Amino acid sequence: MKIVVDAMGGDHAPEVVITGSLEAVKEYNVDVILVGDQPKIEALLKKARYKGNRITIRHAPEAIEMCESAATSVRRKRNSSIVIGLNLVKEGAADAFFSAGNTGAVVCAATLELRLLPGIERPGIAIITPTLKGVSLIIDVGANIDPKATQLLQYGIMADAYCKNILNKSNPSVGLLNIGEEEKKGTEFIREAYDLLEKSKLNFIGNVEGKDLFKGKCDIIVCDGFVGNVALKVSESAVEAMQTFLKRHLLSNIWGKIGLVFMMPSLKRFKKELDYAEYGGALLLGVNGVVIIGHGRSNKIAIKNAIRVAKEEVERQVNAQILEAIK
Repeated sequence: MKIVVDAMGGDHAPEVVITGSLEAVKEYNVDVILVGDQPKIEALLKKARYKGNRITIRHAPEAIEMCESAATSVRRKRNSSIVIGLNLVKEGAADAFFSAGNTGAVVCAATLELRLLPGIERPGIAIITPTLKGVSLIIDVGANIDPKATQLLQYGIMADAYCKNILNKSNPSVGLLNIGEEEKKGTEFIREAYDLLEKSKLNFIGNVEGKDLFKGKCDIIVCDGFVGNVALKVSESAVEAMQTFLKRHLLSNIWGKIGLVFMMPSLKRFKKELDYAEYGGALLLGVNGVVIIGHGRSNKIAIKNAIRVAKEEVERQVNAQILEAIK
């Protein structure tokens, strides 16, 4: 199996991307095609003393920066690592694509190059998040900030297929993110989406609120990309603030420092459970190919796990399951 990795994508690229890719080929038995500045990639592989044959390089003279406009950059930079990488999947030269680069550019390029699955109107970014009862899938967290109600229904169907085939949940429950649990809460758009979800064959449990995100009240949380992205960023910020507050108070006096010695194993497990890097990348569902999007701050662990997630999606043929569900 071949996974294309955008070597130039992310805040710490290409060094961290290459390190994570090297660990992935050892641990997950995959081949990786690194797309980007070939001289830089070769130099870093030489520095890492890599002499295997599971990593190849595809030169891309251009890179799309984080600050660039998604649609404009995809049109103008046809020789960028993102566009070239996705075309390798389109041509059948690779099985999946991963990038921790410009999210908007990845979504735009994947939609243009790979096209959408039949019956899907817009792609959605789905993330796996830890909860008090295991994990939940939230879709959409940024691909489509102004969707139609029918598109939220499609998100629910795609997430349902993913949960059944990747997360092994036989009858995943679906909730609609809203400002209240009552059926008539929210805007007209949200109420219309509620009606469509309720009439579907999904295991729809109704509205869920922001306070339910980590309670594990349902397996799938459906929302538009604007609300989902805000919820995601607030959650990430809350976790980081919590860790900082905890460290500040534990180190404020001698008793806290002594207690920290005994608490360290538990704190390490706590951090690992909440660390986005452990869950790999976000899933771009709805495009005709396997595309994983990483956090811009991705470290080598996140890169390695994102490649694992890509491999799992290919092996379990999630898109085939989504097509069957849409029918």
